[in-house]
Amino acid sequence: MSRIVQWSITVALAGFLFGFDTAVISGADQPIQALWGLSDLQHGLLIMSMALWGTVIGAIGGNWPTDRLGRRATLLLIGMLYLVSAIGSALATDPYWFSLFRLLGGIGVGISSVAAPTYISEIAPAKHRGTLVALYQFNVVFGILMAFISNYVVGGLFETNAWRWMLGIEIVPALLYTLLISRVPRSPRWLILHRGDTQGAREVLLRLDPAADVDAQIAEIQAAEDSEERAHAGFFSGRYRLPILLAFLIAFFNQLSGINFIIYYAPRVLEAAELGANTALLSTAGIGLVNLVFTMLGMALIDRLGRRTLLYIGSAGYLVSLVLISRAFFSGELGGLDVPLLLGLFIAAHAMSQGAIIWVFISEVFPNHVRARGQSFGSSVHWVCAALIALLMPWVLGTFSGGPVFAFFAVMMALQLVFVMFLMPETKGVSLEELQKRLVREPQGKREASSAAAQRA
Repeated sequence: MSRIVQWSITVALAGFLFGFDTAVISGADQPIQALWGLSDLQHGLLIMSMALWGTVIGAIGGNWPTDRLGRRATLLLIGMLYLVSAIGSALATDPYWFSLFRLLGGIGVGISSVAAPTYISEIAPAKHRGTLVALYQFNVVFGILMAFISNYVVGGLFETNAWRWMLGIEIVPALLYTLLISRVPRSPRWLILHRGDTQGAREVLLRLDPAADVDAQIAEIQAAEDSEERAHAGFFSGRYRLPILLAFLIAFFNQLSGINFIIYYAPRVLEAAELGANTALLSTAGIGLVNLVFTMLGMALIDRLGRRTLLYIGSAGYLVSLVLISRAFFSGELGGLDVPLLLGLFIAAHAMSQGAIIWVFISEVFPNHVRARGQSFGSSVHWVCAALIALLMPWVLGTFSGGPVFAFFAVMMALQLVFVMFLMPETKGVSLEELQKRLVREPQGKREASSAAAQRA
């Protein structure tokens, strides 16, 4: 196994802990509410949503440690946060301590969505960057599936306090990840950008590919950095307007597809489709399996077909499934397996397109100088939208039937298709420095100089 693949897999394990930590709480849901006698409001705020708000905090502030401490040091910090969260959650004696430790785990999730894709994108060769960064999303989905399996097994082994073992078992992958990540080198781009350590960067680049023209790579990275230093532009200046817009839209449409609504409320939706509670839970397990299989397919295709092609395919799958589900609710024709099959189509469309692309695309469109800041921005948009959906959907479901809800998501996916057609660039196989030239606006003085040179020529 090449070092690039080995290190990418190691870093992507942060995604496994992300998925595991997010889903493992499902096994502790009802036992904790009964144990501490919490009202529905208290339970939702202190137990079920606290990690999600921690994720928002971690995503918003994740660029600071990623830039200041470094990619590798931040990845180590993430492992420690997961470890402390798992131990504290399992041993918590009241809901307030429990919520604090869940908050810490959520912060780890948010920071991981910044640091892990940033690191992998900076060590990966352009032709394989999509697949390697998508390993992070695969591990998220795999972690969710393993959390469900773990909860099932642990629940069968322990009659009392099973929920503590369900949460505490995360100590094992968190400790393993922390030990493994300590063997990963620092990002060569970060070494040049923040430490001026070209010799250290050269050593890492040679370990990545002994046959590469390392001097040419370093010169390209330095030239791109010199351009950024001459620009003296703030993050929200016009210079980065296009990357910021692209990151915002890809994250916005990811959540406005309805994916978290489906994952959070699939049993309720399927029961509303007159399938009954048992069938609903069984169909939910099937949705998890479809998610994993088609995430793997998206990984296999992202560097072959490209990001835009996958989003074209995904948008078509979204529209077909969402329109037909909405129609079924409006018409009242909900019997049979149509709705579960259409939900499966929806999950497949998401997993092989938006699910596989989002972290890859955001990590590619920003220059080296502001990549962590850009990843933090895109992740923040994603997680704020996810939190708002989790907050608003119970009210929406109590006010509207499934028809208008799925129709709304279908309209959003039609708008995503417009975005793909007219604004989204293809980033497949293009170096990060070349993407910077294409997507970042040149300073006014440099544009005038380039124009004058062109006229003289």
